[in-house]
Amino acid sequence: MLRIGILSDTHGTIPKQVYSFFKDCDELWHAGDIGFGVLDELKQFKPVVAVYGNMDGWDVRNVVPQTQLLRREKFKILMTHIGGYPGHYEKRLLPLFDSEKPDIFIAGHSHILRVMYDKSYNMLHINPGAAGRQGFHKVSTLIRLTLDDKPKDLEICEFDKFGNT
Repeated sequence: MLRIGILSDTHGTIPKQVYSFFKDCDELWHAGDIGFGVLDELKQFKPVVAVYGNMDGWDVRNVVPQTQLLRREKFKILMTHIGGYPGHYEKRLLPLFDSEKPDIFIAGHSHILRVMYDKSYNMLHINPGAAGRQGFHKVSTLIRLTLDDKPKDLEICEFDKFGNT
């Protein structure tokens, strides 16, 4: 059983809510647009798996890939920054969906929180929204969940993007 914290679009800022909401997580997954310095700071807090986003510079792109395929517990997870959502996926991902058959697909970029099951690919789609200050969103979001016999106990943390609760 693993407790996972999922975030995206920090754009160089780690909100204080990350440390309290993810304190009991075993691992953090960051779905891109990380920003300068964020990855190093998060790695001092928890183990981190990340992908780079379209706004990330070479400091991030040199240490994390565009797409991650990982296994945790009995699940295959595919993570990328620009991925779309059910019925509107990025075309470059469709062959990966067919060949790898992920159980969970994580993407960021839109700054819109979405958690939905995609029957056509038999996978859970998660977009954690945006955790940082940059962007059009008014509410920042974080997700945590447990991987056990199935993904469960999914919780969302919402807060004003400037840090007010």
